[in-house]
Amino acid sequence: MKIGFISLGCPKNQLDTEVMLHKLMSAGYEITPDETEADIVVINTCGFIESAKKEAIDNILDVAWLKENRSLRAIVVTGCLAERYREEIFEELPEVDALLGVGSIHNIVEAIEDVQRRWKDKKHPKYASFEDKNTVALGGDRVLTTPEYYSYLKIGEGCDNCCTYCAIPSIRGRFRSRPMEDLVAEAKDLDALGIKELNIVAQDVTRYGQDLYGEYKLHELLHRITEETSIPWIRLLYCYPDKVTDELIAEIRDNDRIVKYIDMPLQHISNSVLKRMNRHGDSAMIREVIGKLRREIPDLTLRTTFIVGFPGESEQDFEALCQFVEETRFEHMGVFPYSAEEGTAAAAMPDQIDEQLKQDRADILMKAQMQINAEQNEAKIGSIVRVLVEDFDPVSEAHFGRSAADAPEIDGKVYFKAEHRIAPGSMIDVKVRDVLDYDLYGHGIIPKEDV
Repeated sequence: MKIGFISLGCPKNQLDTEVMLHKLMSAGYEITPDETEADIVVINTCGFIESAKKEAIDNILDVAWLKENRSLRAIVVTGCLAERYREEIFEELPEVDALLGVGSIHNIVEAIEDVQRRWKDKKHPKYASFEDKNTVALGGDRVLTTPEYYSYLKIGEGCDNCCTYCAIPSIRGRFRSRPMEDLVAEAKDLDALGIKELNIVAQDVTRYGQDLYGEYKLHELLHRITEETSIPWIRLLYCYPDKVTDELIAEIRDNDRIVKYIDMPLQHISNSVLKRMNRHGDSAMIREVIGKLRREIPDLTLRTTFIVGFPGESEQDFEALCQFVEETRFEHMGVFPYSAEEGTAAAAMPDQIDEQLKQDRADILMKAQMQINAEQNEAKIGSIVRVLVEDFDPVSEAHFGRSAADAPEIDGKVYFKAEHRIAPGSMIDVKVRDVLDYDLYGHGIIPKEDV
């Protein structure tokens, strides 16, 4: 019995895939990377915004072709799309044989066994499991699907922020922190595997600990992980400005193994837009937090995201956002045209904005950011950056990797020449000599004893 896997969406979803892989392999199933060889394909979906839903449905239909024309016998759909559209999927996508909600990933072996029973008895009902997402146990043993030198650590599940544009609380449930002891133990296991970079993720990592311990505990968790492991780089993704405490800032500043990088999605700067979004805090608070971060951590890399074209966003609101971006000069930034998601409060708001205008505003903001990034990268020419080596590109005959200022899969690369091949997962100093768009180019500095 061969099982194929397709994992869509964010790293948090990828971690759920890794848990399911471990459960299936422990049960004796063979995992194949080639869907055309599989007897069953599991598709772990994202359903966050319209483009993610389309990608998930397109993947289901592609795999359905294999079921009709090749040897594939069943399709199992898990994740956010399954959770969000549990009533519609069997009806609109009859090719699907089983559904698992986000609280039911631990039932993947049972789902596969049930699908096999259906082969023998076509009258056997299709399998569906939707356990209470707010009470299910978090975490679990997993099979790493990232390269051997980096991984993610999901410290919580769900979200309590309830932004009006976002369906995550209805899909993933309330925010639940994982116990600190479990997280430290998992970090130690990853350290033993040789992980060089640990990326801390949750829907809101800065909320960590409030539900379990009555106060924000991210700074304490980071301190314990660095005390009890030797992982060189620890990175924070998905922080919220209203929960960035002085203790967290001090831990990032003073702890050499926490990279000076924060991913902090701000979404807007106009007070009227922030209020309609139900974002916590206002423009003054955002500016105060960024100012404090820049003062306390002078070499900080700050990544953010913005939504343009939110219902009621005026020209003045958008101009204020453009000015804020020009003033703040984020090192990394993403911009998304607002997507009206069914079931969210924002989708029912008046003054919805034309699709073309939303895209035009996104293009204007990203053009400004590209110029900022170009200037920032130009300023790095002649500097020396520490790089985590990822691979060698035989076409350009150059190695490539990432600096501490670049998160995996979303930021730029550092390409460099070296006197000899450098193994993936190595860390090397690179002298920057040129730039191209978001990437840096340079030459590796090889210690004499390594030559």
